[in-house]
Amino acid sequence: MEVAIIMGSDSDWPRLEAAWELLRGFGIEVGVRILSAHRSPEDCVRFVQQAEGAGVQVFIAAAGLAAHLPGVVAAHTQRPVIGLPLAAGPLQGQDALYSVVQMPPGVPVATVGIDNARNAALLAAEILALGDRRLADKLKAYRQDLRRQVLARDGQLQEELEARA
Repeated sequence: MEVAIIMGSDSDWPRLEAAWELLRGFGIEVGVRILSAHRSPEDCVRFVQQAEGAGVQVFIAAAGLAAHLPGVVAAHTQRPVIGLPLAAGPLQGQDALYSVVQMPPGVPVATVGIDNARNAALLAAEILALGDRRLADKLKAYRQDLRRQVLARDGQLQEELEARA
């Protein structure tokens, strides 16, 4: 597996499934695990250490509330870790966002926006594409498709506005 997605609870899966789908669509092998930084820290550390040996190049760690999971993962690997803060609790993920971005020196965690699993997946793919020309070409085509979608929407809007004039 090239990317490991780790979440703190099975209730996080509906928000992470988009990352899994996007990565698989690029042909990237993805593993998904439920591991808690608080309730199963030894299992989390063991998985991270074994995953490196199994070929994991990038970790996506998602958690809400205190959001220690990305930091625990980053503390036990030399591989890139992308922290995905999840909307939860009364602050709707703002606490998780601050927790993920405030890692101590020497424990870097890249961070994307709250509940933005697709951007976490794209960042993981871009990291992998640094050494994979085929994947880099797929990402370029993906961006071109996004551009086409925007231009198509703009064309539709212009037609609607002309019809109203």
